[in-house]
Amino acid sequence: MIKKAGLSISILGAIFLAGCDNSAKIPEPNNGAKESTTVSTKPITIGYSDYPGWVAWQVAIEKGWLKEAGVNVDFKWFDYSSSLNAFSAKQIDAVTVTNGDNLVIGAGGMRGVIIMATDYSAGNDAIVAKPGINSIQDLKGKTVALEKGLVDHLLFNTALADAKLSPSDVKITNAVTNELPQVFTSQDVSAVAVWQPVANQALKNVTGSKIIYSSAEKPGLIYDTVSVNAEHLAQHKEEWKKIVKVWDKVVSYINDPKTHDDAVRIMANRVGVDPKQYEQFISGTHFLSVADNKNVFKKSEGLESIYGSSYYVNKFNLDFNIYEKDINVDSLITDEIVNDIE
Repeated sequence: MIKKAGLSISILGAIFLAGCDNSAKIPEPNNGAKESTTVSTKPITIGYSDYPGWVAWQVAIEKGWLKEAGVNVDFKWFDYSSSLNAFSAKQIDAVTVTNGDNLVIGAGGMRGVIIMATDYSAGNDAIVAKPGINSIQDLKGKTVALEKGLVDHLLFNTALADAKLSPSDVKITNAVTNELPQVFTSQDVSAVAVWQPVANQALKNVTGSKIIYSSAEKPGLIYDTVSVNAEHLAQHKEEWKKIVKVWDKVVSYINDPKTHDDAVRIMANRVGVDPKQYEQFISGTHFLSVADNKNVFKKSEGLESIYGSSYYVNKFNLDFNIYEKDINVDSLITDEIVNDIE
């Protein structure tokens, strides 16, 4: 189901190997579809993967809104890490990616420029604790399991700072995210930091466990974005404006009570989940319209800004050796596209 974006060292390693190995699952094009004469013949290729803020593009695909807008786009479905590999190897023109992982891609030598944010995590990333643990402060001296270097390591580090605790105040044990629900049953582990739906699995595995901190408490910590190959962006700005306008239509369709259920149905069907179950992941995703993006792309140091959030993640990446050299964050973000849209 949801494969949330990560900030892992392994991703950086995979990027360097991207030119040699791309195991992405790329669907065959629909050759039977009649192309509009107003749409350019060579498609813009975008890799997307299993997270609500990105699966939402399926609404535009199924409704035919991209062709209506006069832009030829080929969305390619990937496992998340494979999408980063393909983008780094210049096999696709753009990719859906967290702002933190876009920094990792940049550190690997590929300049992907964030042109818009689809959403920010608003509860889909969480810290789940056993009975008797009611706050982050209660974890002092306890053991917490997480996958080091990934996005929920960032979330947990932020939670510690909010609670005026340091990483040395807790014991971190490293485990693969998909194994964390089982690790959580260990007598020695008091909490796990995970994303949905793994968080729900952890809650089911330990009776009485609960979420004590989530991304809902830190809006803007985790932005989900569209990053475009810098060379491609320079040559196709008008097409990208059209694509971003279509995204605005998607957000309206999701937020409109009259069409919300249909949007959820389309998204849930794409990932093979019951729409009623998928609804909870929608509520944990704060979708961003073009008007929202205009505010998000105002430069500031706070998490309300894609710039400020990326500065924050860059420091985390350096502190935890995700990459060794500081990078020019501003060079990997542009407000030009969203601000040129009326």
